[in-house]
Amino acid sequence: IACPSSGSSEPKQHHGPAVDALRVARETREAGGTVVATGGCFDLLHAGHARTLSAARRLGDCLIVCLNSDESVRRLKGSQRPIMGEDDRAELLSALECVDAVFVFGEDTPEEALAALRPDIWVKGGDYSATELPESALLRSWGGQTVTVPYIPARSTTSLAAALAEVG
Repeated sequence: IACPSSGSSEPKQHHGPAVDALRVARETREAGGTVVATGGCFDLLHAGHARTLSAARRLGDCLIVCLNSDESVRRLKGSQRPIMGEDDRAELLSALECVDAVFVFGEDTPEEALAALRPDIWVKGGDYSATELPESALLRSWGGQTVTVPYIPARSTTSLAAALAEVG
């Protein structure tokens, strides 16, 4: 499955749900490349997610998605979430050409995952402010940076879930 406008036509070395994200980060760095990471729940993958992932991938040589575990999603979003389990969410993300690896984490914030991966760039959607994200200070501690990519309005899992609930 292609990400919209992924911009990269190179064959990928790493792909699939079993890919070790730490290995992808290490090999990318060893080759002189830029490691990019983004994160979230990605419950009900939608066009806004795909556009954000594609924009993130264009910023470097690999994209690692830090994915909230089912338990983490429940703590953050409530007992009715996630709608899809972490294995399915990871598999769907891994199927996107712009995603090189998925790193599932169980904490409420991605700091431990980021400390392990040490990406050069941490990407969030434009509905966040890079200066206000707590993980920005962590990225700066090793010379990394946090960037935001344009927010896609009217695209959210919450509104999609509500629409699905209405139609049964």
